Amino acid sequence: MLLTIDVGNTNTVLCVFDGEEVVEHWRIATDPVRTADEIAVVLQGLLAQSTVLKDPDISGIALCSTVPSVLHEMREMCQRYYGSIPSLIVEPGVRTGVSVRMDNPKEVGSDRIMNTVAAVHLYGGPAVVVDFGTSTNFDAVSARGEFVGGALAPGIEISVDALSRRAAQLLKVELARPHHVIGKNTVEALQSGIIFGFAGQVEGIARRMTAELAPDDPASVTVIATGGLAPLVLNEISVIDAHEPWLTLIGLRLVYERNLAV
Repeated sequence: MLLTIDVGNTNTVLCVFDGEEVVEHWRIATDPVRTADEIAVVLQGLLAQSTVLKDPDISGIALCSTVPSVLHEMREMCQRYYGSIPSLIVEPGVRTGVSVRMDNPKEVGSDRIMNTVAAVHLYGGPAVVVDFGTSTNFDAVSARGEFVGGALAPGIEISVDALSRRAAQLLKVELARPHHVIGKNTVEALQSGIIFGFAGQVEGIARRMTAELAPDDPASVTVIATGGLAPLVLNEISVIDAHEPWLTLIGLRLVYERNLAV
């Protein structure tokens, strides 16, 4: 079985694949000061407590990280505790099969490349991947499967946090869909602005991207949603064609197979 790990700025998502099937998954907080030993304890605890994995036999590890300090400790954890099994860390030099058409390809986060790998594998190009995480990432994929650029916007949770800090009378609210767009109280008004506001943002940017990717046929562009916060606004966005919560991790599995599988 293959263990895949996507280290994001806020959360770390882990999936165990048996072939192409996700058989177990977890989401934990990303802690930039957690040591390699602590990460190993957490990971071994998750594997041991799983009700699905009776006798977990991890035959490989694939991971990507947007947090350099955590990447260092993850590397140490793999070497110290899982040194006997193949491990793949997505970094320069790893074969992904994706051409990055950016001014500085090294600036592109490895998670965005994994999303591109999986999007092309599952849906083909052209495509737009909308990843709802700490930031909301819009990744543009050409008809040839190239990463050609994108857009980055503040994520839902950090926008709410910033609003509550800067406005004395506005408190943090539950991220839930209100019954009406026109809120009758402060909580409903905030929920409306958050949920419907972000939905409108995604629709606007996605439509502009599809028009640039395929000017003659924007409808040919597949818009794919992923990320932990996607379910909050998914039903309010008309342009989403597919929802794949494990898109980044599927990309990790594919890149592992390209580089290390025998």
